[in-house]
Amino acid sequence: MKSVPKSAATSSQKLHKVLAQAGLGSRRAMEHWIREGRVTVNGVVAGIGTRVKPHDLIKVGRREVRWPAPRRLPRVLLYHKPEGEITSRDDPQDRPTLFEKLPKLRGAKWVAVGRLDYNTCGLLIFTTSGELANRMMHPRFAVEREYAVRTLGRLSEDQVAKLKSGIMLDDGPAHCTLVEDEGGEGANHWYRVVLAEGRNRVVRRMFRALGMTVSRLMRVRFGTVSLPPRLKRGQASELEPGEVKRLLRWLDLPAG
Repeated sequence: MKSVPKSAATSSQKLHKVLAQAGLGSRRAMEHWIREGRVTVNGVVAGIGTRVKPHDLIKVGRREVRWPAPRRLPRVLLYHKPEGEITSRDDPQDRPTLFEKLPKLRGAKWVAVGRLDYNTCGLLIFTTSGELANRMMHPRFAVEREYAVRTLGRLSEDQVAKLKSGIMLDDGPAHCTLVEDEGGEGANHWYRVVLAEGRNRVVRRMFRALGMTVSRLMRVRFGTVSLPPRLKRGQASELEPGEVKRLLRWLDLPAG
């Protein structure tokens, strides 16, 4: 079989990949947009599998999408979420949304790497790379999430064993890779808990299945990224280029 010249093989890319690299969302979300007919290339509605080149005119609705600059590092932002904020851009109940506090972007948007529910605080990561976000969130990569969990009462040895071995929830089994006693006073007790998944409210549901009440929940680490100790609630801090490169290498993504 005749080999394809390298220049010809790399002169075009799949449309959904280009949209993700432009910071519009994950590749899966971009494929969904394409299926819905929301994306055009040179004025023609695109389809799944469409390939594009740098000179093609790509639009999502009326918005023109610029071809991602080659070897350009994505931006990664760490945010210390307080309780009482939602991790979405719009809320029917008009509750405060943390997106209002993030730095403004031109030609891209912040993609949230996972979510925290209204009553959970701690580390949230935002990035301009849909590919980076997808790699951290996708179940097959099993990226760890570490939490500080405060409970009303203390776990028994049997309950700790069940958290580690697995608890059946309404959407399937879940288990912790680590549960460590961090002490406490009075009725409150703290635990360090690590999971390799991020289903909705999974920590609270696991503890509730054991008859335990979580009185406070805080995410302190996501993968190799930890909540900076000096980052106050409601504040954001952007990773330096060197830190972004280390994160990309850890995720096995091109770091430029």
